This record gives sequence, structure tokens and C-alpha cells, in this order.
Amino acid sequence: MGEQLKYHEFSFEKLNVWQNSICFVEKVYKITEKFPKVELYCLTSQIRRAVISIPSNIAEGSTRKSFKDQARYTEIAFGSLLETLNQLVIANKLGYIDQSTLEDTRFEIEKISRQLNALKNSQLERQDQK
Repeated sequence: MGEQLKYHEFSFEKLNVWQNSICFVEKVYKITEKFPKVELYCLTSQIRRAVISIPSNIAEGSTRKSFKDQARYTEIAFGSLLETLNQLVIANKLGYIDQSTLEDTRFEIEKISRQLNALKNSQLERQDQK
């Protein structure tokens, strides 16, 4: 058997909020696969861009030197999370997803939002301690 390559794990990869948001991206992609083809370049694309922005901003923020800058990227991730919720509500109103799916995703969104708030508060507290 071949030797498995070892790689460096970046700090953001260790965050539960990043891991949960990656799982949420997968979930949203599976949901949007069922949207009508006419929505491919509109609602489907918009939801996917928003949901991808969540873990992407967590990762990008982790590269910033100041905790204040890190917190700003966490805020952007939070905004993308709520944008995703808004678009899923619209998808529900248009009949693209059922109420059960919306409630399931809302549960995930609430969990991730609490984690993002905790991360931001931690970053700002560490900034104040400098």
C-alpha cells in the first residue's frame, strides 16, 4: 500500500463553524439541484454564491493579522448566511422547496449564526486585549 500524504491543516479548518458551513454548502447544493432549469442563472446561482461565501469568508478572514479584520470577515460570512436564508424563503414561496426543507435549513442557519456570533465576539475580545 502507498504512503498517504500528510498535509498542513490550516487554523480555519479546525473551526466547527467552518466545518458546519462546508456541510451546509453541500446541503444547499443538493437542494438547488432540484430547482427548475429556468432558475439556473438566477436564483440557483445566487443561492450557491451566497452559501459558498460563508466558509470562504471564514477562511479568508483567518489570514488577517488583526482580530478586528478577522471579525469583519466573520460579519461578511454572517451576511452571506442571512442572504442564503432570504433566498431559501423565496424558493419556498415559489414552490421550489417545501416547508420542511426550509425549516431544516433554517435550523442549520440558526446553529451557524450562533457559531459565527461567538467567533466574532471572540475575535473582538482578543482585539481589545492587545
